[in-house]
Amino acid sequence: MKSILIALGANTPGRWGSPVAALERAVAELGRAGVRVRALSRIYVTAPVGRAGQPDFVNAVVAASTGLEPPRLLRLLKRLERRAGRRPGPRNGPRPLDLDIVDHGGRIAGWRRLGRRPGALILPHPEAHRRTFVLMPLLDVAPDWIHPALRTPGRRLLADSRRGL
Repeated sequence: MKSILIALGANTPGRWGSPVAALERAVAELGRAGVRVRALSRIYVTAPVGRAGQPDFVNAVVAASTGLEPPRLLRLLKRLERRAGRRPGPRNGPRPLDLDIVDHGGRIAGWRRLGRRPGALILPHPEAHRRTFVLMPLLDVAPDWIHPALRTPGRRLLADSRRGL
């Protein structure tokens, strides 16, 4: 069993109800799929990134453990997003559910400090270290977390993200 961190977000109603209801249902569905949720952060309300004119997001992070390898876990998360009503749309656009693997047992895969490789599974999440809306709830459930690729404590990354670094 690997310790994992999963970021959850939503800003539009979907099949699972309001954004908060979608996050709650996603946590329950993770448990039913064999992901053992150990802790759930507080829910944070944050402004959307990238696209103007959309509702604020609700965000949270779960600390969990799973025997699923990253590709299988990612497939599970994408399946849950679809079941909640998510459809393909513009990057950083509104969505009824967004689930991202932030960390999977400290594994580093496909990670480049300078950006994404399209279509690749990247661990840790390639943008988590820049996103206050991920780092705040992450530190609720993993206060001593250290970014596996940057080898930087989460608290320092949060301070840097708030300063726009």
